[in-house]
Amino acid sequence: MGLFGFGSVQKLHLEWEILTGESSVEELIKSSFMVPVLLFKHSTRCSVSFMAFENFEKEWSLSNEECKIYYLDLLKNRAVSNQIAEMTGVHHQSPQVIVLREGRVIHHASHSAISAQAIKQLLS
Repeated sequence: MGLFGFGSVQKLHLEWEILTGESSVEELIKSSFMVPVLLFKHSTRCSVSFMAFENFEKEWSLSNEECKIYYLDLLKNRAVSNQIAEMTGVHHQSPQVIVLREGRVIHHASHSAISAQAIKQLLS
């Protein structure tokens, strides 16, 4: 474990769907036609990503019926991240959130611009 807790697997506190393969990206896109979906791209070795993820989990209060949330460990799934960038047209960054509705990107942010409150407001 790293000095401040990053550098190891973080405990997930929310009900995340874990993206592990390229087929799960297709599921994410399909899901966005039923309910908005949020993807959090996270690097477990980066302190900035660690803090953004921790803050997001503390702020997020929407249910999976309001917005389904997906988690991508970038270190384990870089090919999936590349596929998402190609499919959405959103340049890869880390940490990064991408929100989709009906197969289209309606919001994306990275680093300190990631705000659960702003996303909740957008989806209200």
